[in-house]
Amino acid sequence: MSDDEKQIRILIERWAAAVHVGDLAGVLTDHAPDIVMFDVPPPNEGVRGIDAYRDVWPGFFEWQAKGATFDIVSLEVAASGDVAFAYALLLCGTAEDFATDPAKRLRLTFGLRKQEGRWVVVHEHHSFPDTSVESDNG
Repeated sequence: MSDDEKQIRILIERWAAAVHVGDLAGVLTDHAPDIVMFDVPPPNEGVRGIDAYRDVWPGFFEWQAKGATFDIVSLEVAASGDVAFAYALLLCGTAEDFATDPAKRLRLTFGLRKQEGRWVVVHEHHSFPDTSVESDNG
């Protein structure tokens, strides 16, 4: 694993820990002013800019405080030059969610760029599989 990949892994793990405890300042750390995030809830066109990104978290923190989890299960990182991406699977849900669907995982993708010697998140994508559609992958 390269030094850049280690730095990014630490950045994402620190971000996830901040989300887990509802630390908004920690969630915003290492995110670019022009961040674009596609999230599970609307708006469908995503949120753009650090102010819009900041505004989505309080509602999530309220939901999470009712007993939901937010824990990284797996994380992969690839970096080259001044760009990188990472993808992860997370346990994100309530005990009731996992009782109904024990395999439920939040899918997370990050796009990062190195600016002035440090990595920043420029794109975030969160999604859950659409379980209403049957798969032919069998």
